[in-house]
Amino acid sequence: MTPAPDARPIASVSLDLDDLWTYLKVHGDPRWAERPSYLPAFLPRALDTFDALGLKLTVFIVGADARAPANREVLREITRRGHEVGNHSFEHDSWLHTYAPEALESDITRAEEAIAEVTGERPLGFRGPGYSWTPGLLRLLKRRGYLFDASTLPTFIGPLARWYYFRTARLTAEERHTRRMLFGRFRDGFRPLTPHVLRLGDGQTLLEIPVTTMPVTRAPFHFSYLLYLARSSRQLMRAYLQTALTLCRLGGVEPSYLLHPLDLLGADDVDALRFFPGMDLAGALKRELFAETMETMAGRFRLVPMNIHARALLARRLPSRALPASV
Repeated sequence: MTPAPDARPIASVSLDLDDLWTYLKVHGDPRWAERPSYLPAFLPRALDTFDALGLKLTVFIVGADARAPANREVLREITRRGHEVGNHSFEHDSWLHTYAPEALESDITRAEEAIAEVTGERPLGFRGPGYSWTPGLLRLLKRRGYLFDASTLPTFIGPLARWYYFRTARLTAEERHTRRMLFGRFRDGFRPLTPHVLRLGDGQTLLEIPVTTMPVTRAPFHFSYLLYLARSSRQLMRAYLQTALTLCRLGGVEPSYLLHPLDLLGADDVDALRFFPGMDLAGALKRELFAETMETMAGRFRLVPMNIHARALLARRLPSRALPASV
């Protein structure tokens, strides 16, 4: 008997593979220059967790990590286990929008080449670190044959997140100025919530898949935020997630759901990042909550990597929007 088609709408899942040094860099800790890494310890555990859940996702890799010899074998395991890879820039600068055009092209190209060399798969999607992007970046992605960009976060709370980060960071005045757009502006809350085609000029277009926030409120509900709620109440976390998923279903929103390594790691795993929100939770508890969250989402959506989501979107008639003149 032929199985019935899966009636669940699609939701894509992605992991921004930010390494220990990237967190230290944004936080203003000079130890970042030594490129300390938790990837050899983190990735096998994370991939085993995904396997246990039957979850396939897109992993956005930082090019500098792909160049590090110590990471080669463990990064190759991503595609061996059936996951996709994406480009998360080479140097993971959250101020990518300040780059000159030549520097931007060099960063994106170097990352793309390093990721393809180590994983055997050329990335087709891009996400800017700290949700940074420029019109020139999107045109560059189109020229290089990318399928989609995923660098926007339509939420109003970017300035609040930036204030919290600055409050705990050790930054010079110049570094604060460079990071002044970190996590976006208040007006980003008015950006489109659903995937759309951006008109780049000269008849060129590129698919934009925003990181999904809660319809109506535009409050984030990716897993880092759920963990923060779980510190107070697991019931509150569950209710918040259920509300977000219900609003997505009612509004016809197919979520693009974002993960980070610290969603699965606690301070007991990475003591150097104890300053980060939610790092007072043990790693084992985070992984338990993560499994629960993915099972909840899988009850309402068919969870797929972003390339599959992007191709399904492009097969439909999507709204198109003019490319903004600036960030």
